[in-house]
Amino acid sequence: MTDHIVKAEDNDIRLDRWFKRHLPHVSHGLLEKSLRKGDVRVNGKKAKAADRVITGQTIKVWEQGLGVRAGIDDVKRVSKPTASAPLSPEDTILIQQAVLFKNKDVIVINKPAGLAVQGGTGISRSVDSMLGALRFDSNERPKLVHRLDKDTSGVLVLARSAAAAAKLMKTFAGKTAEKTYWALVKGAPEIAQGKIDLPLAKQEEGDHEKVAIDEEDGKNAVTLYTVLERLSKTLAWVELMPITGRTHQLRVHMAAIGHPIIGDGKYGGRAAFVEGMDFAHKLHLHARRIVIPGMLDVTAPLPKHMQESWKTLGLEE
Repeated sequence: MTDHIVKAEDNDIRLDRWFKRHLPHVSHGLLEKSLRKGDVRVNGKKAKAADRVITGQTIKVWEQGLGVRAGIDDVKRVSKPTASAPLSPEDTILIQQAVLFKNKDVIVINKPAGLAVQGGTGISRSVDSMLGALRFDSNERPKLVHRLDKDTSGVLVLARSAAAAAKLMKTFAGKTAEKTYWALVKGAPEIAQGKIDLPLAKQEEGDHEKVAIDEEDGKNAVTLYTVLERLSKTLAWVELMPITGRTHQLRVHMAAIGHPIIGDGKYGGRAAFVEGMDFAHKLHLHARRIVIPGMLDVTAPLPKHMQESWKTLGLEE
């Protein structure tokens, strides 16, 4: 039996989604069988694939049961994943150059846009796969304590020890960390400062997950925004501060008020792109700053594609 502690970045996801992220070699059918037989338990109790896991919960997995009890066909499907390839010199340089701040407890990096935080189906290269290059003077491999979308760049905090990870997870779960994002959005909100208070719910679309406004069953989601600069009626530079931390919250909220983030085709559709502007094909969402009272205050410079956009539009970072 192996115990897995639910991390802050996995808070409120379905149990079957947790398995896809962390134990992708376990097929959905095998997971369902294991749940029925009690070979997988959450906080010591039997669970269902659709149950949502909460930060700090313990997921117990009986590996022998996942194989022997399920039958020979499933044993083949749960064979151990292929070991990840050794970290390349290029990736070592990339992740080390991304470091913005480091002390005995934490490392803060400026995550590049397009780099996933964790691996998964079809993802062999991620921040998680590169963490071995960030040991520095420590014997421990840094630990992930929160997430950013693959195409979102910016500040990502890593814990350098188990004790620091536990403290940071409580900080993120308790919403005492202050996160500020910069975004380029379509159109210009009429109100310079405002609050978007729209509940969100996750929807399963085949093998993919999407978030939508759901007034009846959605979970509370609040975002504060400030328009930093208007570019006629075509674009606006906005600062976003999520009060809650729902998946894709900023992207869904901005699209919902009619100002999708540039480059966000998933939630903004065609409206998220600007004809004749090449820079508009990449997501323009950047985790600009994070403040954890008494611990750190770190700001990340814009990624290359947003720097180019700012220059083209005559904006100054």
